[in-house]
Amino acid sequence: MTSNHSDCHYCLQSLRGRKYALRDENAYCVTCYDSLFANPCEECKQPIECDSKDLAYKGRHWHERCFKCTKCSRSLVEKPFAAKDELLLCTECYSDEYSSKCFHCQKTIMPGKTTGTFLSWHESCFVCQYCRQPLGTKPLITKDNENYCVPCFEKQFAHHCYSCKKVITSGGVTYHDQPWHKECFVCAGCKTQLSGQSFISKDEYPYCVDCFSKFYAKKCAACKKPITALGGAKFVSFEERQWHGECFICARCSVSLVGQGFLTKQDAVLCHECGSA
Repeated sequence: MTSNHSDCHYCLQSLRGRKYALRDENAYCVTCYDSLFANPCEECKQPIECDSKDLAYKGRHWHERCFKCTKCSRSLVEKPFAAKDELLLCTECYSDEYSSKCFHCQKTIMPGKTTGTFLSWHESCFVCQYCRQPLGTKPLITKDNENYCVPCFEKQFAHHCYSCKKVITSGGVTYHDQPWHKECFVCAGCKTQLSGQSFISKDEYPYCVDCFSKFYAKKCAACKKPITALGGAKFVSFEERQWHGECFICARCSVSLVGQGFLTKQDAVLCHECGSA
């Protein structure tokens, strides 16, 4: 501007016909004003003269030409920017450096475009691996770092009960290399649940001890009770008859005949001494 003031407030030289700057209603020649009041530029460290635009941010100052992205050097004048550790960055460079990366495509996720719990995905990447439908807030199951909606996971990976053919969602029992629901794994005779119980297999079907004894176990020739051999119990077989190990004794003196020689007399089993008497 051209002065109507007569002299510079600092050097007292005449301002007639010269440019000057006002500060606190006092007029200064350009040289004095720049010397006294010009802010140093953060980028080039030179004073920002009074005839240059002074761009300020949080107490720091830049020439218009120096106000640019630290990484890509594009001008930030009248553009959105972000600051990180006192460095100015355009939004693109800030996102590349500091924003979350999509777990699927590894590209930057812009603010407001993320989903997921512990990891981040673009909304367009957060889909079922099988049917490619968006998962959004639907229940999902993750396998080998891939997400599946529940129906697709069950279709592709879940075990189906050998008995009822329905999906086993948790727990279950394996029998003859086939998966079963716990509630479906029952005795073939009385239908009692066998999960966690002792059972005996017959013709690929499981039976509780009572049912197996009732339908299939041979009867001890001495006590007439079933011989199940459950838990490795020993039994003795001779011709068409069987005995519990503890029941295979001499009919007269009751000495154990297990591993010993014996004689038979009609239906009785005798030790050598009693049989020879």
